Amino acid sequence: MVGAFFTLILCLMRVLFSYSLAALLLFGSCSQAQSEKSPHEPKGSSGKKHKKESLENRFTEAAVPGLKRLGQLEGVQESSGLALGQPGTYYTMGDQGNPPILYQVDGDGKLLKEVRLSATNEDWESITHSPDGTLFVADAGNNNNSRRDLTIYRVNPAQPDAVGQIHFTYPDQQEFPPKKKQRNFDCEASVWHDGQIYLFTRDRGSKAISKVYTVPDKSGTYTARRVASLSIPDEVTDASISPNGRQLVLMGSEQMFVLKGASLSSLLKAKPRRIALPGAGQTEGVLFTDDQTLLISSEQGSLYQYKMP
Repeated sequence: MVGAFFTLILCLMRVLFSYSLAALLLFGSCSQAQSEKSPHEPKGSSGKKHKKESLENRFTEAAVPGLKRLGQLEGVQESSGLALGQPGTYYTMGDQGNPPILYQVDGDGKLLKEVRLSATNEDWESITHSPDGTLFVADAGNNNNSRRDLTIYRVNPAQPDAVGQIHFTYPDQQEFPPKKKQRNFDCEASVWHDGQIYLFTRDRGSKAISKVYTVPDKSGTYTARRVASLSIPDEVTDASISPNGRQLVLMGSEQMFVLKGASLSSLLKAKPRRIALPGAGQTEGVLFTDDQTLLISSEQGSLYQYKMP
């Protein structure tokens, strides 16, 4: 009887020892896993990912003198343009598939306000502004060159329910769509100047020519007037003119083209100078914030500042 009792005690001690050893091993594994992850790293994020993004940003800035990454656009899916807002703020928006919302952000990309318009977003690809603060949102994305409902929305941000509409057609488009090599009726770039909206096409046919058209900035239905053709060896994704009217920038994919002149008419005859932006992403928004400084956004959400040389 006594022998059986001691045998039972011995078995219990072995079980307790096994559980204690397992607990120690488990605790050690958890401690090691915790030590491998920074206590400041956000839940669900990857340290390697942040390190890679940081390295890419430093590479981009180092490769492009004058370029500085300001931050990440908050809450904006596929930024497709930039326009001035109230002092120190800017407007941007998403393109096809996104809601009809203008996003007001600060200079670091922080979201300040959402403005939902009484309009549809078939394919918003550009936004520009006039000196009185009126915004012009070009629903003129036309990837297949087959649209017949091209519209520019005339917007007072303080009255988002009272949206004017500028409908337009191209005078030289006869087929919807034209043959692939002739598909140059997509528009993703616009600027306001002297009561006119200047539209710059994205040449999906040959990536060689950006045609320039104008329409009045008042609500109505118009046939756009073709005023120029620019030799741009890329697909133009946005445009901006400097406050003094002496520089015009056309954005491409990780590059931009600068034209200089004494007036807009001379700018449209100038020879473009290419500036490469390696690593900047799919750049689709550009805006002069002063005569020598650009704000640039990418579809991936990066916000950059570029100082003109």
